[in-house]
Amino acid sequence: MEFRSSVVPTTPFDDQKPGTSGLRKKVTVFQQQNYTENFVQAILDSLRDDLKGSVLILGGDGRYYVKDAAKLIIKMCAANGVKRVIVGHHGLLSTPAVSHIIRKRNATGGIILTASHNPGGPDKDFGIKFNTRNGGPAPDNITTDIFNITVSLESYKIVHDLECDIDAQGDYAYSVDGNEFTVEVIDSVADYVSLMKQIFDFSSLRNLLEGSEGQKPFKVLINSLNGVTGPYVRQIFVKELGASEDGVVNTEPLEDFGGLHPDPNLTYAAELVDALKEGIHDFGAAFDGDGDRNMILGKNAFFVTPSDSLAVLGAHLHHIPYFRTTGVKGFARSMPTAGAIDRVANAVAVNFYEVPTGWKYFGALMDANRLSLCGEESFGTGSDHVREKDGIWAALAWLQIIACEKKSVEELLVSHWRKFGRNFFTRYDYENCDAESCATMMNKLEQIVTSPVYVGTKIIHRNKSYVVKLADNFCYEDPVDGSITARQGIRLLFADGSRIIVRLSGTGSSGATVRIYVDSYEKDENVLLEDAQDFYVCFFLLACIVSFDLLVRNEVVEYQKPFIQYNTASQVVLAPLINIALDVTEIRVHTGRDAPTVIT
Repeated sequence: MEFRSSVVPTTPFDDQKPGTSGLRKKVTVFQQQNYTENFVQAILDSLRDDLKGSVLILGGDGRYYVKDAAKLIIKMCAANGVKRVIVGHHGLLSTPAVSHIIRKRNATGGIILTASHNPGGPDKDFGIKFNTRNGGPAPDNITTDIFNITVSLESYKIVHDLECDIDAQGDYAYSVDGNEFTVEVIDSVADYVSLMKQIFDFSSLRNLLEGSEGQKPFKVLINSLNGVTGPYVRQIFVKELGASEDGVVNTEPLEDFGGLHPDPNLTYAAELVDALKEGIHDFGAAFDGDGDRNMILGKNAFFVTPSDSLAVLGAHLHHIPYFRTTGVKGFARSMPTAGAIDRVANAVAVNFYEVPTGWKYFGALMDANRLSLCGEESFGTGSDHVREKDGIWAALAWLQIIACEKKSVEELLVSHWRKFGRNFFTRYDYENCDAESCATMMNKLEQIVTSPVYVGTKIIHRNKSYVVKLADNFCYEDPVDGSITARQGIRLLFADGSRIIVRLSGTGSSGATVRIYVDSYEKDENVLLEDAQDFYVCFFLLACIVSFDLLVRNEVVEYQKPFIQYNTASQVVLAPLINIALDVTEIRVHTGRDAPTVIT
């Protein structure tokens, strides 16, 4: 049957500027007439001469509107001269799987339908992200081009009556305007599982989970939070590695994630935390909606911070077969992430890079053969096997190290801290705040900290003092192409290695999210084993914080207000810096919030 394309007049929208991970809005926004069509057309137009005859990968995390959007995108690809669309079965593909398939199939790029860790449902969030032919998120110049196209778009192309059954695997061939167009509906899981089997020693992992040589089975509990990783988890952990059926939970991708918030942290993955506290399982992991984020827990819910996870993996990469073949080229972290990996890089003598938030910056280093392992504090860890962070990969990497070292998660962390010292770290998120007020806060804070007299200032909280060594708005110069990325977050770096970082996040669908990061390095063995994450015990005490104007005299800032009374010695490690951060930002004044939405 011959299909004909149509050109549909449209008017531009002024709010389609992609953030660090694509365009994210409420589902109802994407369902506006021509809204999704306009943004997709802008993505296709940004391909320029590469559009005709292109091959695109398409898939998403299974949230509400994914299947409708996938079918719409197929119709638009057909009308725009795309040669082949490779789409996941039922429209499902994890973000790292898309990255891998782009690279494996030498595709022109990929369109990922996800709002990542944001909630799903008819009144929740949706997102569209474009990945380029290297498999990674589109860099700034391409997302800027896409946005510039959206604000002047006058029409889009579509084949209205082309219907493809993405619920049935196979090849579907069509003739559109006299040209051949093919849709290939593939197994969503197979390519990714094959890649993992090339990276890790599945035989040793199976021996670990099933038990061998007199060792009892190593019990895992993997929670997919009803996101896209469910089918991958069942195939890898149950069918390939022999985990018990009750060792994997919430593995059915659901349009509303079953009411769960698919963000793998201590707040939203509390079900996993509670289960690990029972002491039955040796290892726990949770993944976000699209499968690129992870949380790692040990027995009795021993929590591994993302920065510690990255550092431990970096110190033990030699246990992973993939790196014994490729070698280790370098380590990197995002700027807000605690600096644990920095010391590992120095110890093993590999290059280290500090980049802005956004995985595309890691991808550029990987493409230049400078980077093997990287991560960010927002529960993202990955390597150069793909150009996205990869949650399942991170869990398998931990299990590979455990199988080789024959140590528990906690034992690995404790031995690591004793060797390298420990970065105590926390992040306070203030979600869905008034954007204008937050911008005012950031501008005011930047004016204060970039004052010529601010460096050298001594800030005192009770009996703890910090001397400002550097204060700026982080600016990154790409070592590969020399490009500059400015204004990436306010940094207060202190002489003892402690840090306070404040930035606005670009991953929300509405309003503004303020993130405050506090990082304190300790090498005193008497402090190393304190639990920095007991803040939840006293979460309610944050409501007692009263912001006030800073009193600056003789380059000394002293906080006179009552100290937050933490009830364990461990909490004192970060408490002074937290108080300073809350005060210097005047966060309560600018957001009207007595407490953060989430503490990590």
